[in-house]
Amino acid sequence: MNIELVRASVEDAEAIWQMQLAAFAELLERYQDFDTNPGNEPLEKVQWRFSFPATYFYLIQVDGVNAGAIRIIDHKDDRPKKISPLFVLPQFCGCGVAQAAIREAERLHGSENWALDTILQEPGNCHLYEKMGYKATEETKEINDRMTLISYKK
Repeated sequence: MNIELVRASVEDAEAIWQMQLAAFAELLERYQDFDTNPGNEPLEKVQWRFSFPATYFYLIQVDGVNAGAIRIIDHKDDRPKKISPLFVLPQFCGCGVAQAAIREAERLHGSENWALDTILQEPGNCHLYEKMGYKATEETKEINDRMTLISYKK
């Protein structure tokens, strides 16, 4: 299985948006976080992210097939680089795709000074980031009575 990151452009926004809706659908249903979940965003928000300074959007491809996406915010200065969002289509989950995407993002943007947020109630997500060397901080943000975000740094 060949996993690679392919730099995306605004022309890829609709494909990214469609994958994002599919990848986050189950979490949206579980946590009902309609204001914050990428699975409930309009296409225009994905398009807007491409105009955000320091944004690097990548398609995650498995054997040449789009399997998800990762957005990196990298100001190329002392500020932490941020992963927001990272997602993999359900049919590609559990086979190392997210790990490979993170490794490649770190190869491209440097392996130190990273930050991200994930759902505290999702032990699989937390385990992934911890396995990749990220450390949970004390910083949390309650989204609703079902869901809390926790910050990680590396």
